[in-house]
Amino acid sequence: MITVVAGDLTRQDTQVVVNAANRQLAHGGGVAAALVRAGGPSVQSESDSWVAEHGPLADGQAAVTTAGDMVATWIVHVAGPIYSGSDDDPTKLAATVTAALDAVVSLDARSVAMPAISAGIYGYPIDEALAVITDAATRWEADHPEWGGEIRFVAFEAEVAERWHKLVGAAS
Repeated sequence: MITVVAGDLTRQDTQVVVNAANRQLAHGGGVAAALVRAGGPSVQSESDSWVAEHGPLADGQAAVTTAGDMVATWIVHVAGPIYSGSDDDPTKLAATVTAALDAVVSLDARSVAMPAISAGIYGYPIDEALAVITDAATRWEADHPEWGGEIRFVAFEAEVAERWHKLVGAAS
């Protein structure tokens, strides 16, 4: 089931929250910084340990840390593409969404909150990002009918949530 809410990603009552991270998992701005503020310093220290062990995040790769002091148990960190306007941007963004959802399944989690990956400082036009993310999640859900969990798209602004809700309705 895919749902859409307007709200604070860090306060979602899901088992997993997706972080729109950079490849180094250096959580200095945007969603990533908000997650560290909400989860506490363990989020950054676990991220640093992950990068020390595995190297920077690659395309289509997800890193998992605990969520520290947040309601969620886990954070799945993915590095979405920096928007370039090329034909492969949607493919890269869809692969990022799929990697995040595959990581959720690997945790045996049944609920995940996901922001508009790449739509912030990575420059992806918001409506294009929402459409690609919605399509990728809808296809992933169709390919994993046994999962039966909730994919909750979270937009900070109510107006963006309304647009995302329309896309989800059209996709179902």
